[in-house]
Amino acid sequence: MSENACLFNPTNIDLKVLAQRAHNLRWAELPTGVIPLTAADPDFPAASVITEAIVRYTSSNYYSYSAPKGYLPFREAMAAYMQTRRSYSVGVEGVLPVDSAAFGIYLTCKTLLNKGDEAIVFDPVDFLFAYSVEAVGGVAVRFPIPAGTDRVDFDSMESLLTPRTKLICLCNPLNPTGKVFTREELLQLAAFAEKHNLYILSDEIWSDIVFQPHAFTSIASLDKTVADRTITVTGFSKSYGLAGMRLGAVMATDPVLFERLFENSLHSTTIHGVNILAQVAGTAALNEAQDWLAGFIQHLQRMRDLTVSRMNAIPGFHCLSPQGCYVALVDVRGTGLSSADLQARLLKEAKVAVVPGLERWFGPAAAGTIRISFATTEEILTTAFDRIEKNLAGLCAS
Repeated sequence: MSENACLFNPTNIDLKVLAQRAHNLRWAELPTGVIPLTAADPDFPAASVITEAIVRYTSSNYYSYSAPKGYLPFREAMAAYMQTRRSYSVGVEGVLPVDSAAFGIYLTCKTLLNKGDEAIVFDPVDFLFAYSVEAVGGVAVRFPIPAGTDRVDFDSMESLLTPRTKLICLCNPLNPTGKVFTREELLQLAAFAEKHNLYILSDEIWSDIVFQPHAFTSIASLDKTVADRTITVTGFSKSYGLAGMRLGAVMATDPVLFERLFENSLHSTTIHGVNILAQVAGTAALNEAQDWLAGFIQHLQRMRDLTVSRMNAIPGFHCLSPQGCYVALVDVRGTGLSSADLQARLLKEAKVAVVPGLERWFGPAAAGTIRISFATTEEILTTAFDRIEKNLAGLCAS
């Protein structure tokens, strides 16, 4: 086992700390003994280089305001990362730190949509897209993304267009299905957006978590014309285990669009802004934690394979292998139970928490599914899967 892989073994998880701090449907919010395979947040501690960077920064005992547009070393690290790892030439002047990718999605909608404007969101997809569109008075219009590896025909979105359509919300890789959109698909989507003069919101928070042989392409890297109509959002919760830092970044190459984002962020008034320690953490993550990330992805690919194999061995379950993300969407219609009923049964009887495929979480297309996060140890997953299998034995014919 490599040195990096050793970071992701059972001895490197502190369940006592998780029971106190891991909220959002996880260890700290569930009864003792329940295994949470719920929110997409890793059980593993963050890279030590991140903590060391925070300690170095705090040693002076000064906690001054950051610049309104953000901590310069973070903006430089983010711009360099996007250039070298994503072939996206955004530049420091196009990077705005925000307090979470979730706020970045909301900020983009606030900047681009007026009341009654429409935004196309995928189905299924994380609830934050429709929530953000509707929170600013917009209308979320669902575009079904079929499960599996079939190429998505983005020209079929034409039937959804109206004079009020302003924005396409792209989640790549796609939570909850784990689909990674190909370069060819993104070229088609970009051409569609240009043809109809639409903006693109590209949520790339999962872009590091991609499994071989698949490859991630940032849509803004296709060419400058595409980049100038795209707002790219990313964050640090999925790749680096920094959810509690509430750190994200919004990026735009069009200077006019960037200034609109900055104005709407309210950072210049100090009503909003990103705490400086989060930006220090993000800088260290980008500059110093790539070996940790490589080990994490190596571990996740093994956990992905374990999850898919075990889920498909349970009668009534069907699970496609996610190309990215560390969540698996399991079709459970073969059990005869609804998503909500199965989730409740597993929580009460098997002591395993999963996310039901309800419209409120992922949209109508997630009906009949559950979502499982596998960002934990092999031992925890195996215990959870054994419990699920035992609880459902005999529920339906194989």
